[in-house]
Amino acid sequence: MPGVAALARRTVLALTFVFGAAEAAPLETTVGRLGIDTVAEGFREPWSLAFLPDGGFLVTEREGRLTRIGPGGAAVRVGGVPKVRAEGQGGLFDILVPRDFGKSGEVLLSFARPQGRGAGTAVVAARLGPDRLDGLRILWEMPAGSSGGRHFGGRLAEAPDGAIFLTIGERGAFDPAQDLDMLHGKIIRITRNGAAALGNPFPDRAGGVIWSYGHRNPQGLAFDERGRLWASEHGARGGDEINLIERGANYGWPEIAYGRHYSGLKIGRGTSAPGMEQPKHYWDPSIAPSGHMIYSGKLWPGWRGHHFVGSLKFDYIARLDPEAGWAEEALKTDETARVRDIREAPDGTIWFLSVDRGAVYRIRPE
Repeated sequence: MPGVAALARRTVLALTFVFGAAEAAPLETTVGRLGIDTVAEGFREPWSLAFLPDGGFLVTEREGRLTRIGPGGAAVRVGGVPKVRAEGQGGLFDILVPRDFGKSGEVLLSFARPQGRGAGTAVVAARLGPDRLDGLRILWEMPAGSSGGRHFGGRLAEAPDGAIFLTIGERGAFDPAQDLDMLHGKIIRITRNGAAALGNPFPDRAGGVIWSYGHRNPQGLAFDERGRLWASEHGARGGDEINLIERGANYGWPEIAYGRHYSGLKIGRGTSAPGMEQPKHYWDPSIAPSGHMIYSGKLWPGWRGHHFVGSLKFDYIARLDPEAGWAEEALKTDETARVRDIREAPDGTIWFLSVDRGAVYRIRPE
């Protein structure tokens, strides 16, 4: 029988969160009119969501909270979350439910881990119980925390072979993004036990975990149906990018960029340089991208392979067609206020998190 504390916690959540798929105004799109449902609300700065095999889902909040919502809508605050440094842009970030969850029961969390007077991006694994994380273990963390509270990255993705990818921002330090002996501004690849994965391109540098470098602050990460890895990242004043992430590639920051410093000064050498990758798409002005999903086409076949990216700045979801020159459609309603994460559910509906609304929404056929 649950203890008094557990009952009290669940009672508070029942009063705080509102669940039940309340319908919002329809969304007009190129595939017709779609419905939007409010699935859950009452969150404070939600950062990520992930689906569970039982039909429920998990939501992280930047200040360090993890909530489990069951298939019937009951919400439980999950205990045992690691301590986070929730300052500036730091805090609790992504949650990943690996494909072997049915066997292992493990979930992965990324977060800003306190390290002395600073903080570093880190990943933990733990078994998910009904209302608690058990057996929590640090898989990987930056070896030295940085002061300041920006550009942590923090997105997770599981590769087809089970390797784990993590984005790390350059923490506003610029030049370390080009230094292979530092982890700032990198995308790393590790195994489920936190070790460097076999085949990483720089085995003798920075612990052997670096997969790509020259990134500013990637906050979107997704695999397509061909197993290719894509990232969306923040530029400065202009120059937000979508990149196809290749083994060992240099994406240029801060040597090249489509944009300028906030002061108006030129960044590095311009927009291109030998040995540095070009983005597949960029935005100018910046949209502040966060969350990145590549759609399967399950409910809307015309959107198969299209990229969906949330905008924190302009309050919409960008739908981009890579086969049509990255033509963009803005999916914008009252609900798309500061979109932080976007996911395809197992049934093909599209779910997203609104920071300003503190809510989870679902896009579905009307």
